[in-house]
Amino acid sequence: MEEYAWIIEYLPQGRSADVRKEPMVQMIGHQFFTLLEATVKPDAAISIGQKVYIGKEQRTEVERIKGKLAFPQLTGSAKDNLTVILKSIVTEREPDFVSFINKAAPISMRVHQLELLPGVGKKHLESLLGEREKKPFESFADLRGRIHSIPDPAILFVHRILSELEGKEKHYIFLQPFSMRSH
Repeated sequence: MEEYAWIIEYLPQGRSADVRKEPMVQMIGHQFFTLLEATVKPDAAISIGQKVYIGKEQRTEVERIKGKLAFPQLTGSAKDNLTVILKSIVTEREPDFVSFINKAAPISMRVHQLELLPGVGKKHLESLLGEREKKPFESFADLRGRIHSIPDPAILFVHRILSELEGKEKHYIFLQPFSMRSH
């Protein structure tokens, strides 16, 4: 269950197809990257990129969670905002992602979890495993300082999470695949 979410779309009049016109937001969960739609309290100040509380206690901005969304249900604007907001989440949760790099393991004889990150092939994998064996990585800056050829780690995670949200992956490492049954 998500406690916080980031607003990726604000629809002050709701969807045009909705009979009941009420302010709505589309959001992405901070912990599990759950795509959600919610109604907004009438007096709430809402902005795209804002992190809001959506837990069980008293909510300030969100009235009620309408439900989970599949990636195709997002508005075009929400999809456009997703990359920037995912980068904010990954940056804020950097210790979690550094821990993933330090603990990632093989999935099979031929595939390692780290290779599921776009831009990480066999050469980067060998470098990552070798360096983390010497000393666990402490931050993205530490990782880039020790493995100069690796792309920006935050962007690697953003692209992987985006790909999982779009349902393009065989293996899911950061979120649960969307199911209409869970909607």
